[in-house]
Amino acid sequence: MPYALKVKPGTKVKLSDFPTDETGGLDKDAARRLLRPMKDQIRDLQGLLYAASQNSVLIVLQGMDTSGKDGTVSSVLESVNPLGCRVWPFKTPTPLELSHDFLWRVHNKVPEKGMMTVFNRSHYEDVLIARVKDLVPRSVWSKRYNQINEFEELLTESGTIILKFFLHISKNEQKERLMKREEEPLKAWKLSAGDWLERQYWRQYQTAYEAALTKCSTKAAPWYVIPADHKWYRDLAVAQRIVDTLEPYQSKWLDSLDELGKNQLAEIELLREHERSADALEAVPTNKVSSKS
Repeated sequence: MPYALKVKPGTKVKLSDFPTDETGGLDKDAARRLLRPMKDQIRDLQGLLYAASQNSVLIVLQGMDTSGKDGTVSSVLESVNPLGCRVWPFKTPTPLELSHDFLWRVHNKVPEKGMMTVFNRSHYEDVLIARVKDLVPRSVWSKRYNQINEFEELLTESGTIILKFFLHISKNEQKERLMKREEEPLKAWKLSAGDWLERQYWRQYQTAYEAALTKCSTKAAPWYVIPADHKWYRDLAVAQRIVDTLEPYQSKWLDSLDELGKNQLAEIELLREHERSADALEAVPTNKVSSKS
């Protein structure tokens, strides 16, 4: 069964229609048994992506505080080769970034061919927090949905495979996770008074997310809602969607590598032939002509 819930392009999203505590009839142990081979598949697919260098992969993670963006990266992508994967966290824009259009800092970080990149938060912050906190006028942020769609269409037409995940957590589960951080010294560094302050805007953020999911789930770059109250289910849902999305490219990447291998072998054989010819010439005795006085 598909664990990630796809937002069908053109449909109006109401987050209350999407469960946050879905388990798919699984328990933690069963989900982890299913997840283990998926991690290996992601590793292998990422290796082919890197070697073939025909496409790139952009994974967008969005969600409320404590929804598990960091945890998803460390769990689902723990087996990938770090040479071919980058993670970019997007925090408060710098003065330089604010002096450019809102996509400037994002476009600079999209993956080149062969690379997998994860956005931990992303360009969607500019229609989320910018909207909720009135950082820019409505006349500005309201135009950004179409601009984002055009930006993502440009990326897909250039060979980028886009996967967008909204980690859907309940308000009660968020509170429990924040409280647990206070009890665990190794997680206390994550605490911020701002986390509790942001909870006051919960409903406004839900509305902003509903608008983003509604307006920006497209055929080229659909959104997937991930039930995130259970971390083990969240990881399984994200991993399965990555595998299901990348597997159709596997044969194309293998064919490309096969052709590349044949070309490389032909080039090596040509070099060896030249080397053999040179060695043969060096092996021919030189006739010395002696001069008589």
